[in-house]
Amino acid sequence: MDVKKVLFISQEIAPYVPERRLSQIGRILPQGIKEHGIEERTFMPKYGMIAERSNQLHEMIRLSGMNVIIDDTDHPLIIKVATLQQAHFQVYFIYNEDYFASNRIDDLEMNCSTQDNDERSMFFVRAVIESIRKMRWVPDIIQCTGWISALAPVYIRNLYGDDPSFRDAKIVTALFNEQLPAPLDVRLSEKMSQDGLPKSALKPIAGKELTYEDLMAYSLKYSDAIISCEDGVDEKVLAAAGSLPHLQFVGDDDVDKVKQFYCSLFD
Repeated sequence: MDVKKVLFISQEIAPYVPERRLSQIGRILPQGIKEHGIEERTFMPKYGMIAERSNQLHEMIRLSGMNVIIDDTDHPLIIKVATLQQAHFQVYFIYNEDYFASNRIDDLEMNCSTQDNDERSMFFVRAVIESIRKMRWVPDIIQCTGWISALAPVYIRNLYGDDPSFRDAKIVTALFNEQLPAPLDVRLSEKMSQDGLPKSALKPIAGKELTYEDLMAYSLKYSDAIISCEDGVDEKVLAAAGSLPHLQFVGDDDVDKVKQFYCSLFD
């Protein structure tokens, strides 16, 4: 099967945030995939450090306006979009003032308000899922990049497994040498249960403060493949991937091999 559509759920994309391997991959993969003639949709959080005027962000009225309920509280969703001129693709920005700063700040919100990181991840992931459903867009591949996207495979497989937008998609998780700024709230499983996730899916994390290794191992239970994007990926995380198809993309910007890897998942 030829892959025709790829959804990128990305934690960081350079140059909107400071450049490092994770934000480089956030830009390299959508750009390269589009240059290979594949349709893509790319989402990331709208962090406070991202200047709206200079980056020419504007609100997507037709996608904004939904409420995402987390822990019995409504959180309005605002979606903004901009074109990354250097790479010639659009980026959809997920925003809510409860989780992302309304004013300019010098660091990413997950580093300076770590107590909200569980809900921040839940909000981001659910907002992307609901946006794709509203677009009626059907990806072949869902590429999750960065820990803030790690709950996406869990939600998609457990709540949206029969949804036409996600039913036949393969989920690929990118792995990096990173850590959480702080463990996730022990109530994460309780909050996720309010979204309707079954107890069986939440059992591995119930009552736990999740570390990066715990979170990624949990995510990989519902992923179809992994891409190692830099050296030093935690051995426990790699072990959790087991026999999942695995592509090494360390220090190599040849996106053609990523395209071939995507296609191989349907063989």
